[in-house]
Amino acid sequence: MANSKYEYVKSYGVEDEIFLPNLIVVRIDGCDFQRFAEMHEFEKPNDEVALNLMNSSAVSVSEEFPDIVFSYGFSDEYSFVFKKTSKFHQRRASKVESIIVSFFSSVYVMKWREFFPHKELRYPPSFCAKVISCGAIYVLQSYLLWRQNDCHTNNLCNTCLWELIIKGGKTESEALELLKGTCKEEKNNLLFENFEINYQKLNEMFRQGSCILKTEVIDVVKHNENGSPVRRLRKKLRIVHSKNIAGISFWNKHKCLRNELGSFSKDIAKVEPDFLKSFQFEKRLMPSTWIVIRIDGCHFHRFSDVHEFVKPNDEQALKLMNSCAVAVVKEFQDTVFAYGVSDEYSFVLKKDSQFYQRRASKIVSVMVSLFTSMYTMKWKDFFPERDLKYPPYFDGRAVCYPSSEILRDYLAWRQVDCHINNQYNTCFWQLVKSGKSKSEAQNFLKGTLAGDKDKLLKQFGIDYSKLPVMFRQGSSTFWDKGDIIMINNNKPSDENSQNKVVIEHCNIIESSFWCAHPTILNA
Repeated sequence: MANSKYEYVKSYGVEDEIFLPNLIVVRIDGCDFQRFAEMHEFEKPNDEVALNLMNSSAVSVSEEFPDIVFSYGFSDEYSFVFKKTSKFHQRRASKVESIIVSFFSSVYVMKWREFFPHKELRYPPSFCAKVISCGAIYVLQSYLLWRQNDCHTNNLCNTCLWELIIKGGKTESEALELLKGTCKEEKNNLLFENFEINYQKLNEMFRQGSCILKTEVIDVVKHNENGSPVRRLRKKLRIVHSKNIAGISFWNKHKCLRNELGSFSKDIAKVEPDFLKSFQFEKRLMPSTWIVIRIDGCHFHRFSDVHEFVKPNDEQALKLMNSCAVAVVKEFQDTVFAYGVSDEYSFVLKKDSQFYQRRASKIVSVMVSLFTSMYTMKWKDFFPERDLKYPPYFDGRAVCYPSSEILRDYLAWRQVDCHINNQYNTCFWQLVKSGKSKSEAQNFLKGTLAGDKDKLLKQFGIDYSKLPVMFRQGSSTFWDKGDIIMINNNKPSDENSQNKVVIEHCNIIESSFWCAHPTILNA
């Protein structure tokens, strides 16, 4: 396919490969899950069903991506550890973290009804993610100790807090004040003496968190002609609960962990402060630059085939993408413009945005997660007659552009790509419908120019310029300021401005669009 003069914008992308032999850990965390738990009436301090939903979603992630050999989760978080030799998506951090959080979000929404059959999912859950690069096995050991210590500490504190509130009649502030400065032993004594609770006998999933790993089992794979079973050794995922996942005894018990990640040399009692800093470090995007978050569907050729999308364009599928984009723009109001085509969408954040303090992984992952959750939740709105057969997921990346001119060239590049791809695909599918095989259609179109394709389509009775504008030019989503109502000749407040998010199908390459909407790039 032809290149355009806007191709130079690709050079602004930054490589973020995690170099070998570093171990890759992807940690996902629920965004504002305290509110989510309250809205969905989760039990306090632990909702066993909600935790089982998290575990089931994590199992699905491990099944989908076999490079993940170990996972640990509690509350609303999960950490996924990849085998040391993993080449998953060329070890590019943004791809790895966004794909994992997207797939997890999709599965969480799809499985909601299975775990909460009598509760409606009231709004889309979202998760953020980050990659932790562990330079050696003892760094991973320290990371796992840190996370399980957090599980122990938080659960003991929350158990005390909610016993004081629910059974003790305290307000939340009174309970917090009572617990301030108390040590582990004092909390254990409080539970036993006041509420007759032996903390060590509470559900181990609450106290220790959950691990997902591969274990070797003897499985019946078939039966002989005489009916006798044929058994083979196979690896299966299972959920286990252990008091010390960073201990040598736990690690030595599971051969797959030693083989795929390495062996611990000694038990450790605390996490080195320098390790803790590295676990919490997050890269920030360059200040005073336009941030573009580009989301792309993963394996959407197969997804569109399985779900029988109309070729070359499925209007309902595109409208579903647009609807998700509107939700993202509304939720993250630093987003001033979004452009989408096919299975991709680019979201532009204003130059002075301090969204998540410009932390790249947080911004990318939470936007990808919300987009994915919305896509999964809204599926039936756009395809009421079709079931969602498996979880859709997307990857994402952040790129900074220093000027409005270069940002406009980026958007022009995406729209030129839309035109080139759509014209090609329209020709390709017309040729296939006419009886050619896919390889014959590809060979027929090889080396053809735009004019050649226009002539070909006219032979099929198609005037390309009269096809739906959404197919040819993509979709632009942005805040429309509307009519501003002036009160007493004073500048109106936000409440008085009729802001709304609109979708337009138009030429964003020409300056006339930007002149007609001057507030977009002046946000």
